[in-house]
Amino acid sequence: MNSSLASADFSKGRPAAERSNKLRIPATIRNLITRIRLWLGKLFSLAFVRVVMIFLLGFAAGIAWQSYGGAVRKAIAGWSPRLAWVAPAAVPGGTSPERLKAMSLALAAARQNAKPRQACHRD
Repeated sequence: MNSSLASADFSKGRPAAERSNKLRIPATIRNLITRIRLWLGKLFSLAFVRVVMIFLLGFAAGIAWQSYGGAVRKAIAGWSPRLAWVAPAAVPGGTSPERLKAMSLALAAARQNAKPRQACHRD
């Protein structure tokens, strides 16, 4: 009777081979991650990786600030009255048609004055 009870217990559960494979997968992944970390540790020091990451984050922040600086400054200034100094300065003067015409005339005059003069060469 004991042998029939033992065989009944095994038939109810999963096969032993399947159970052992499922336990090996996380251990294999853990082992692979450990091996990669050790390899990277030999390749780069942790301090070097930290410096590179800080540099890359700072570079990305600088690019984002240049791209969205005005909008970000307005948003930060809106958080508190103490931060009003961060807001972008107002552009002096409007863009009226007269102002645009005067600017285009001034630009045309500057272009005329900046043209290189041809020198006369005599042989």
